[in-house]
Amino acid sequence: MATCPECDAEIEVDEFDVDKGDLISCPDCGSNLEVIGISPVELEMSDEDDEDDDDTADDDDDEDDEDDVDDLDEDDSEKEDWDE
Repeated sequence: MATCPECDAEIEVDEFDVDKGDLISCPDCGSNLEVIGISPVELEMSDEDDEDDDDTADDDDDEDDEDDVDDLDEDDSEKEDWDE
């Protein structure tokens, strides 16, 4: 048995079924937890959520960048018209 550091719920985790660094979810509060010890099984809050949020934000920025490139292409074509 392990204890969720967020809600103190007892979580049944078999030490033979997990490895250090594995991620599990608390069935009571839904927190993402990382296995930091095997014998006995110890859990801590996972930083994976923060990384996922950062990745999502980066993906949104990439879409904006593509729009900026399209805008530049349009500006270039307008300049060409002026040159002629």
